[in-house]
Amino acid sequence: MSLSAKDVEFYQEDGAVVIRKLFSPEQLGLLERGIARNMAEPSSLSIVASRPEDPGYFIEDFCNWQRIPEYRAFVETSPAAAVAGQLMGCKTVRLYHDHLLVKEPKTVAKTPWHQDQPYYNIDGFDNVSMWLPVDPVPVDSTLKFVAGTHRQGWMMPRSFMTNEAKWFPEGSLKDIPDVEGHPDKHTVLAWALEPGDAVFFHMLTLHGAGGVAGGNRRRVVSFRFTGDDTTFAPRPWRTSPPFPGLDKELEKGVALDHPLFPILWTKPA
Repeated sequence: MSLSAKDVEFYQEDGAVVIRKLFSPEQLGLLERGIARNMAEPSSLSIVASRPEDPGYFIEDFCNWQRIPEYRAFVETSPAAAVAGQLMGCKTVRLYHDHLLVKEPKTVAKTPWHQDQPYYNIDGFDNVSMWLPVDPVPVDSTLKFVAGTHRQGWMMPRSFMTNEAKWFPEGSLKDIPDVEGHPDKHTVLAWALEPGDAVFFHMLTLHGAGGVAGGNRRRVVSFRFTGDDTTFAPRPWRTSPPFPGLDKELEKGVALDHPLFPILWTKPA
């Protein structure tokens, strides 16, 4: 899979890019079966991210590629990692983790504006996330990005339900800007998506999403990838997702050379 120079430039400049018709029906079928298995057998890391009064339902789950063979087959055989490597400009791509995000019809729960990397246990700039829906996603329900924010430093991670600073101490990082309140100050990127399309974005790119209106269902699996300069950064708190015991196996500042983070792609010689 070879990307155009324009796609790479767009990603590196704005921190997010859409790649159309990247995945085949067979590859999407793998993911659909994996999602069905994941929904029927959620892991201990699964969370309901919608409130009880929400007329819909929003569920998330993490780190299931080792127990769900369809996820593993997809990420090992699809062009996802090759695309990630070209966007990062790296020699090596590792899987960091998978993330299920399913919003059932009539879900009103929004995904607040946030960056991903401050929730994690990694340092470094070489990373990319892929957000892949298996359902058509209209622009009102898609993932939206604030262009260029991957180069504006780390922002305070907060819990989605209660807006608490559970990770870094309050005031230690700058707050997330009010994107909706000051639309003239931000360039927001948003793409309607069809099955086979995917968006790739940097883990520091500010992003969020709306609910799901009407009878639409939004089933998404996001795969996170790391590149050459990513290192392990143990935290004194529970990261999201957590990797319990990893600090006993890896030292701070070393590469993610561990079975949890397999190498999926290397740049051709």
